[in-house]
Amino acid sequence: MKDYIIKKMNEWNWEFPNEDLSVTLIHFTIIILTCYIIYWITKRILLNQVHKIAEKTKTKWDDMLVKEHFFKKLSSLIPITIILYSVSSILERYQEIIPITSSIIEVFLAIAIVRLIISFLNAAHKVIETIDKYKDKPIQSYVQLSKIVIYIFFGIVIFSLLTGKTPMFFLTAMGAMSAILLLIFKDTILGFIGSIQLATNDMVRIGDWITMEKSGADGTVIEINLATIKVRNFDLTITTIPTYSMISDSFKNWRGMEESKGRRIKRAINLKISSIKFCDEKLIKELKNISLIKPYIEEKQLELSKYNEERKLDNTVKPNGRILTNVGIFRKYVELYLLKNDNLNTDLTCMVRQLPPNEKGLPIEVYAFSEHKEWVTYEGIMADIFDHLLAVVSSFDLEVFQSPTGSDFSKVSI
Repeated sequence: MKDYIIKKMNEWNWEFPNEDLSVTLIHFTIIILTCYIIYWITKRILLNQVHKIAEKTKTKWDDMLVKEHFFKKLSSLIPITIILYSVSSILERYQEIIPITSSIIEVFLAIAIVRLIISFLNAAHKVIETIDKYKDKPIQSYVQLSKIVIYIFFGIVIFSLLTGKTPMFFLTAMGAMSAILLLIFKDTILGFIGSIQLATNDMVRIGDWITMEKSGADGTVIEINLATIKVRNFDLTITTIPTYSMISDSFKNWRGMEESKGRRIKRAINLKISSIKFCDEKLIKELKNISLIKPYIEEKQLELSKYNEERKLDNTVKPNGRILTNVGIFRKYVELYLLKNDNLNTDLTCMVRQLPPNEKGLPIEVYAFSEHKEWVTYEGIMADIFDHLLAVVSSFDLEVFQSPTGSDFSKVSI
């Protein structure tokens, strides 16, 4: 190339004060133009063809590689490689600067390779996330760790190229600084350990509903990475939790409920204790008009009547014998009402229980499972049940406890 350039300069009668520098600059310009033309052809023609092929294929790999500019970054390796292998001929007359120039170009080549690998990892991450088997796994944590390892490795390579030292020299130096490195990467190391334990023990997945009171998190996990876990709360705020905290602290994962056959309803009505009483004939007659509870009342009357007669109990004084109470009939009514409700899964526990009396009255608790687990639907089903129970409770001559208000005090005569 050098002889050819000098020959052409002589033919064209070009005269320069410094022939060596002139030849070198012309040679360098030719190489740069050649590299640019190759890069332009690769980028404009080859990449366009790659994009068209990617659009036609069904696989997601090529689409993601195109989206992450993998092929564009791959094409940038060609001109850098050409320049690297041309340095010795370009600077033939300046042997003393060839080593440093080659090192600088090698650094650029290393950076280009890093960008290419990172682009491939990003594409692989997005492809793996679309696979059902891995959708809820903390893949991002492993990708981030891989990136850190790559950055450290190529960082050592670049320092080695610039200083002329072997990579082993820097690895030895890093070993001496291990305590400082452990301090610097403490959160990263803990996060990596935490993400492995979370994945191995299947403690939390992307899409899980979790509650962590200490961190104020109550919502859906949207991201699991090396250092943090992001939770979108139900008020649409985002809570960021250190990954290792999910191992060291307790949290509630609602996945078990979501995968089960129902969502639990556990709520009580507090009845006014002063409204609880034995049923007289008039109340019994009124309650028999309720078709759902009529068979139970008739069956219970026969049972209690037989019991009292066998033991010759005088039930004219009500405490002497067994007599139906309005709260007992109400409790049975609620139970039958729940069993007839198509929105409840009666294959799971379904009961109405009486809790210990307290300063707010006698709690009658509904313990059942909704067939539907979606939040809005679930709340609607539960509201419908208690709307009905609160409306029907007066039919049993019972009252719901309510703390007295100003209007209640105004009715009291002084």
